[in-house]
Amino acid sequence: MAAALEVFTERGLDCPLEEVARRAGVSTGTVYNRFGSREALIDAVVPDLAGAKLADAIEDARRALDPWERFRAYVEAISELMAADSALSDVVTRRHDDSPRLRAVCAESFGHAHLLLRNAQRAGSLRGDFRPEDLSLLFGSVAALARTSPGTWRRLLCFLLDGLRAEAAGP
Repeated sequence: MAAALEVFTERGLDCPLEEVARRAGVSTGTVYNRFGSREALIDAVVPDLAGAKLADAIEDARRALDPWERFRAYVEAISELMAADSALSDVVTRRHDDSPRLRAVCAESFGHAHLLLRNAQRAGSLRGDFRPEDLSLLFGSVAALARTSPGTWRRLLCFLLDGLRAEAAGP
């Protein structure tokens, strides 16, 4: 399972299971005999770690002083995690939505994120037309850029966050 986690972290949840088997020093058949399917392997390896990382990001964000900073800290933390961990990027962007456990992890995390979003809007610091589902678009953009141009995703994120400030909203 450690080999699967390494490979998923490096290459994402769609990586060839042959690579997982090679890294584990076993045959691909052994991987299938032990887990039955890619989805079962993902379910065995990813949800607990992804859930812990996402929960840590929420907890860290809650330490910020005001609602905007909590929202910003959360978005930045998740973006950092996605850039460093392809498996987590796939979880957050729901590229692998076949796993009930991963769906539950995402639902819990995004529930907390929606609270951060609403609190920032109520405080008047996050533009009012930003919707919870827009987080998926934001994270999808960051994830795509982190994969194709790793050095530039932070710049895009700064532009996006600046545009989400309430004072940036137009009529």
